[in-house]
Amino acid sequence: MYSLVLYVYMLAVNLAALFGNKKARLMVRGHRNTWRILREKISPDDRPVWFHAASLGEFEQGRVLMERLKREQPERKILLTFFSPSGYEVRKDYEFADVVCYLPFDTMLNARKFLRLAHPALAIFIKYEFWAAYLYQCHRRGVPVYSVSSIFRPSQIFFRWYNCGYGYVLRWVTHFFVQNEASKELLASKGLTNVTVTGDTRLDRVVQIKDNAQPLPLVEKFLGDAPKVFIAGSSWPPDEDVYLPYFAKEKGWKLIIATHEVNEERTEKLRARLAELGLNALTYSALKENALSADSMKSDSMESDLMKSDSVLLIDCFGLLSSIYRYATLAYIGGGFGGGIHNVPEAAVYGLPVVFGPNNHKFQEAQDLLHCGGAFQVETPADFADLMQRLLTKSAEKNGSESHLTPPDATYPAIAAAGRASAAYIVASSGAADKIYRAIFV
Repeated sequence: MYSLVLYVYMLAVNLAALFGNKKARLMVRGHRNTWRILREKISPDDRPVWFHAASLGEFEQGRVLMERLKREQPERKILLTFFSPSGYEVRKDYEFADVVCYLPFDTMLNARKFLRLAHPALAIFIKYEFWAAYLYQCHRRGVPVYSVSSIFRPSQIFFRWYNCGYGYVLRWVTHFFVQNEASKELLASKGLTNVTVTGDTRLDRVVQIKDNAQPLPLVEKFLGDAPKVFIAGSSWPPDEDVYLPYFAKEKGWKLIIATHEVNEERTEKLRARLAELGLNALTYSALKENALSADSMKSDSMESDLMKSDSVLLIDCFGLLSSIYRYATLAYIGGGFGGGIHNVPEAAVYGLPVVFGPNNHKFQEAQDLLHCGGAFQVETPADFADLMQRLLTKSAEKNGSESHLTPPDATYPAIAAAGRASAAYIVASSGAADKIYRAIFV
């Protein structure tokens, strides 16, 4: 059954590429290039450490391990593979990997060929990556395979009676480093005891990002002395249907919205929606165009442009969101009305209350933050408005000089308490990368 599904998927990808689907075309071309890349860049003596990530999210979970390995054991070669074009195309020039390529489809022929050319010393598969042919060939060749930041649920095919033998692939994993005790118990129900609960390496990555975050002068100019700042990260239209009506009525806020899809069409549609609600918006790229030099940023005219009545800043580029969260009063994480919420710890690490939609049950950090009071779930505009009313109840002694840089304890104790819960959770839950690194490489 697994092979049948795989071959149907392979056929669909090739047909989509033939009919012009950009993502499918990139994948097909990338798979062909893998063999050339491996022949040219890996010699039989290299014995690289192979990291495999499905896409960007999984890459971020493995990144802390790769960078530490390169710092402490620079002689070891790192091979990084992706399944998704959205991961490979963004990170194909990643400086801490010696070789970056696609992982071809999971057939026995591809797996044998890949391992013959790559001959890894060991393999690290991140989170949900359990490819039967590759795991079997690694097992057969004596290549240790480690599953990192993995998380298991009863609904997964491994634990269903109709798994058609696919559950056996777990027996070819050398060791599991899982996110929680529930995952350990599920694996134990299958007789698998080679398991260590370490948590999620994503939390170590967000701490690293926070510690290295740089100030963003253009964002600071836009915000000015605004007392309240709402930041929506990885936002989708259904998310905007929930939170935007509130800000159309409640003034005194500055909004920063980073959409999940970044392109001109998406930006213009959102600007039109904001205009309908009476909210003026400008884009980050427009701010950059005005900031032609450091001197221009200090000029009175530049100050006037940035401090005008625009209340919404649209981030129409990649790479800024993780640093922008530092300026928030509270943050909204998108995706909860679709396939699932995006990177919640990226905002929580700054000690912020985080808000998201209902599709959050598969995300351990979201569940933990809901439990400890650092996060809140909303489903309708009314839910969001009610939540905001609760969070914005002021202390008896109002701070007259409040701004987005004022500690929230001074004015909004409910926000401050939720923010402390978020920060405490991140601190208490980080450290997975160090445990995994020591277990594998020391």
